Amino acid sequence: MWLYDLLMVEPHGGSNPSSDGPAVILATVDGSPTASRAVAWAGGMARRQHARLVCLYIASHYSGLARFAVASSGADVPLDLDKDELAKEIFADLRVQTNRHNIDAEFVIRSGDPASEIQQFVDELKPDMVVVGASMKAGHRLVGSVAIRLVKSAGCPVTVVP
Repeated sequence: MWLYDLLMVEPHGGSNPSSDGPAVILATVDGSPTASRAVAWAGGMARRQHARLVCLYIASHYSGLARFAVASSGADVPLDLDKDELAKEIFADLRVQTNRHNIDAEFVIRSGDPASEIQQFVDELKPDMVVVGASMKAGHRLVGSVAIRLVKSAGCPVTVVP
C-alpha cells in the first residue's frame, strides 16, 4: 500500500470533513481526578478537531464482594440510573463546559463492570479514539487496570491521561 493510500484512509468512526483528525472521541468519566483531566484533554481535542465528544459514565452501585456476588449470581438487578447523583453532577458540569466551548457532546450512562461496559460501548460506537484516566489504585499495577485492558482490545487509539 502506498503512503498516499494510507493517508487517505477514513477515520474509524467516519470522516470529519473539517479536519484530518478524529471525528468521534470517547471519554470515560467517573469523578476521579485523572478522569477529569482525561475528559478535559478529550474536550480540547474535540474542540480543535471539530469532533463529536461522547462522555461515558459507568454506574457501579455495588462494591467489592457485593458486586462479585451479584455478577456471579447471574441476577439482572435493575439500577435506577436517574438517582446516580455523581453522574448527574459530572454531566451537569460537562454540559456547561461543552456548551461554553461549542463542543458537540453527548452524554451516556451505563451500568455494570466498567471494563466490560466500556469495551461493549466502544464496539457499538466505533470511535476514532478513546481517552481514559489512569488508575490511581496501587493494586492495578499488579493485576491491570481498565485502561490497560482497553489499550489491548479497543481496536482504536487509546490515550491514557495521568
